[in-house]
Amino acid sequence: MTLRVLADSVLADGGVSGAVLAYIPSPARGVWQLGPFPLRAYALCIIVGIVVAIWWGERRWRARGGKPGAILDVAMFAVPFGLVGGRLYHVATDWQKYFGADGNPVDALKIYQGGLGIWGAVLLGGIGAWIGCRIYRIPLPALGDAVAPPILLAQAIGRLGNYFNQELYGRETDLPWGLEIYRRVGDDGRLDMMNGVSTGVVEKVVHPTFLYELLWNVLVVVLLVYVDKRFRIGHGRLFALYVAGYCFGRFFVELMRADEATKIAGIRINSFTSAVVFLGAIAYFVFATKGRETPEQLQPGASPRPWPWQIGALRAAGAASAEKPSAAAVSETGTATAVPESAVSDAESRAPEPGGRSEDEAAGSGVESTETAAETDSGKPASDKS
Repeated sequence: MTLRVLADSVLADGGVSGAVLAYIPSPARGVWQLGPFPLRAYALCIIVGIVVAIWWGERRWRARGGKPGAILDVAMFAVPFGLVGGRLYHVATDWQKYFGADGNPVDALKIYQGGLGIWGAVLLGGIGAWIGCRIYRIPLPALGDAVAPPILLAQAIGRLGNYFNQELYGRETDLPWGLEIYRRVGDDGRLDMMNGVSTGVVEKVVHPTFLYELLWNVLVVVLLVYVDKRFRIGHGRLFALYVAGYCFGRFFVELMRADEATKIAGIRINSFTSAVVFLGAIAYFVFATKGRETPEQLQPGASPRPWPWQIGALRAAGAASAEKPSAAAVSETGTATAVPESAVSDAESRAPEPGGRSEDEAAGSGVESTETAAETDSGKPASDKS
C-alpha cells in the first residue's frame, strides 16, 4: 500500500503551496494463509530474531576464545525457557484480558497473537541458560557478555512483529511520523484488529512506540559493541549494561503508550519493572568483577563456577583469574615466568606436528647429530673436549 498523504493545499499561479503531512501506514494484514496454515508476521519476526542472535552470538563467543557450538547448545535451553517466561509475564501483568469478565483463558496460550514480556523472557531465559551452562560446564557470565548485543538486536527485530499486529502503539498524535491504525475485519465481516484484513479506514493516528523502542535498541547495540571493544569488559558486566540500557529506554517508551495495561498508583507496571531492573543492573555492573575472562576460562570444565548467589566467591574467582598470567614459561628452577603473547604465538607456530619436527629441530638436526657423535666417541659431551 502506498503512503497515505494528507494535504491541505491551495492552487495559485499554476503552483501548489501548503502543508503536506505524511503518516506511516500500518500493514494491511499480519497473517497470510498458506493453504490451511496461517503464516503470522509476528511469529516470523521472533524466529528471525532468534536465528540472528544465535548466529551472531556464536561468532562473538568464538572470538573470545570459546568452544564452537556452545551458543547453540545453551540456546536449546534458553530459548524455550525465555518464550515461556515472556508469555507468563505478559499474562500475569495483563491477566484481565484472559481471566477477566470478558476474557477467555484459552487465549493465554495463543502466543502467536502477540504478548511477550521481555523481563519474564530474560528471567526464565537466563535460568535456562544457567542450566545449559551447568550441563556444558562453561561460565554463564562470559556467555551473557557474548550474547548481550545479539539478544538486543533480536528484540529490535521482534518489534517489527508488533507493527504487523498493530499493537504497542502510543497516544494519538499529529506528528509527521504518526502511525495509522487501520480498521481490520475477519472473513466473517466482524471486527478483528489483529488477525483481520484492513478495510482502508483509518481509526486513529498514534505514536509508533514500537518504532521508538526498535531504534533505541539498535542504538544500544552499537554502544555495547563499542564499549566491548574499547574496554574489554567481562564477567557479565556487558550483559548488565544491555539490561540497564534497554530498561532506560523502555521506561520512557512506556510513558507514551496508551493501550490497556495493569497500573500501580496510576503508573504502568512495566514502568516500575523498568526502574527496578535498571537499578539492579547498574548495581551489578559497579560491584561485579572487573576485567575479562581468558580464553582458557571459557573452555568446558576449566574451573568450578560458584553459585550465582555466592557473590564473595564469584569476586574471588574473578580476581584470581585476573592475576593469572595469560602465558607462562617454566624456567630451570621451576618458576613460572610471563612471556609476551607474540612469543607464545611464535612458539606455537614452530611447534612440531604430531609425528613430525619443528622448524628449529629441522634446522639444528645436523648440529645435534655432530655433537651426539662427538659425545659418543669421547665418552663425554662435546662442550667438555676443549
